[in-house]
Amino acid sequence: MIKRRRFQTSDGVFLSVIESSVSKRASPTIALIPGWCMPAWLWQPQIDALSAHYPVMALDPRGQGESDVPAIGYHFERRATDLHEFLKPYQNVLLVGWSLGALEVLEYAHRFGEDKLAGMVLVDSSVGEMPVPPPGGTFLQSLREDRDTVLDGFVREMYAHARPEAETAALLKDVKRMSLDDSIALLSSGIPREHWKECAHAFKKPLLYVVTPQFAEQAQNLKKNRPATQIEIFADAGHALFVDEVTRFNRLLLTFAAGL
Repeated sequence: MIKRRRFQTSDGVFLSVIESSVSKRASPTIALIPGWCMPAWLWQPQIDALSAHYPVMALDPRGQGESDVPAIGYHFERRATDLHEFLKPYQNVLLVGWSLGALEVLEYAHRFGEDKLAGMVLVDSSVGEMPVPPPGGTFLQSLREDRDTVLDGFVREMYAHARPEAETAALLKDVKRMSLDDSIALLSSGIPREHWKECAHAFKKPLLYVVTPQFAEQAQNLKKNRPATQIEIFADAGHALFVDEVTRFNRLLLTFAAGL
């Protein structure tokens, strides 16, 4: 059964979770964290498929999806604390983070430890290895000047294959729930990229790094520097690779979870 629930954070914000359960006792629990401004429902293909085998939950971070949109908390320390409070009732969690969400799960493990985790999956995000990604150019300035046009292009370019227009319209509506300034704050942490490399190297549990070609060299270097890392490259998918190649991604997660 799939349902929504809400919980209140220690600073009074209500966050929304899509949650499924399985009739038999199963482990690990799979927790899915979306990327910058994205809603939890983007993980629906994973929730539908994986919940036949494991308990699955997908979080709407603050300001995203159906969670509250407070005026505070759009920085890594608070977002990691939100994850800590989200995971409090659980043990043996496979924590999956996509894009900005990948950095947030690394920050969670860095700040709160990995006792609750069975493993971690980082999806298409720079993790501080070489080479340094090309600079973002004028993205933030363009957001300030013409947010609607920039976000329309951003959402459409996440995919290798065009999505239905109704889905794109719904996603665009969701990514604009957060204020412009708060959305920019999430991308302006000032944290050096070496921090994410240190977090990934320090993680002692099983780690899977799933990327598109833009991060393929970083994946190879993470594997070299942290040999226990499993890497997988989706050469023909867009940034939202778990949507572009649902079957392959779901199979990969199921295999990784079974190995825990």
